[in-house]
Amino acid sequence: MFKQLLASAVIGSSLLAAPFATAADYTLKFGHLANEEHIWNKAAERFKEIVEKRSDGRIEVQIFPNEQLGNEMDVINSIQLGTADMTITGESLQNWAPKAAMMAVPYAFSDSGQMRKAVEGDIGEQIEAQIEEKTGLVPIAWFERGPRELTSNRPIKEPADLDGLRLRVPNVPLFVDTWQALGAKPTPMAFSEVFTSLQQGTIDAQENPLSLIESASFDEVQDYVNLTDHVRSWIYVVIGKQKLESMPEDLQKVVLDAADKMQSYEEELFAEDQKRLRKTLEEAGMEFVEVDQQAFAEKARPAVEASLNEEQQALYQAIQDL
Repeated sequence: MFKQLLASAVIGSSLLAAPFATAADYTLKFGHLANEEHIWNKAAERFKEIVEKRSDGRIEVQIFPNEQLGNEMDVINSIQLGTADMTITGESLQNWAPKAAMMAVPYAFSDSGQMRKAVEGDIGEQIEAQIEEKTGLVPIAWFERGPRELTSNRPIKEPADLDGLRLRVPNVPLFVDTWQALGAKPTPMAFSEVFTSLQQGTIDAQENPLSLIESASFDEVQDYVNLTDHVRSWIYVVIGKQKLESMPEDLQKVVLDAADKMQSYEEELFAEDQKRLRKTLEEAGMEFVEVDQQAFAEKARPAVEASLNEEQQALYQAIQDL
């Protein structure tokens, strides 16, 4: 009987001890807006896998896709309050750090190569430093976003083709001013209203990356994808500075190394996805139109420059000099 009691006690104590033996020293709550199948979430899953393995379980990464922790601004605020730890965010950071506005300026970049030079050089360092200083968030990786393209029911090849075009844009003053300068009639509108408005003819066109053109089924109400590439942008994976610095140096290194590998993995996924998106939209009946991007950029430039403050102007000029 004593042996049975002793065995039961040992088993019971083992069961009680098990959770404590395997519990992580640190937990990273990583919330973002993309769904489970999106390449950003796949990259986040790779990050989780690497961090947990290389930290020997001392760090647990909990991923919350689909805005489970709230929208982009909600999660930023939660990280600042210490109730979340990581997210994927973009030009919304300009609410605190004005230099972050450069992450989505029309015709700031002529191609992906120029953008990479900016992000990974002095310009990116300036933007990241201001983000860290003003928000308490540390950018640890960046992802290229697909360029924004113009969809319509007539081909658009040069600015003159925009005359009278009723174009939905997000409620961003810079976007409104730019499209007005190009000759269109921009109409700010919630994204949720765009499909119905195109269907009913309230508007003639809209602009978004290929990923949103596909997911919103705009192929059902638009015939052309005009390759304006008018906004090339990127997005950061950020972590709360206090959270990162609360970890010992060896674990900070694990997190930062895993972030580098996550960035490389997402870059591969992104290149494949851009090819898939074009193929899918063409198979759905959309025609891709080559556009005189230089003519668009030149006509848009005065409106873009007029919208930038002094420190943004300096970064914009530095980009043009790359």
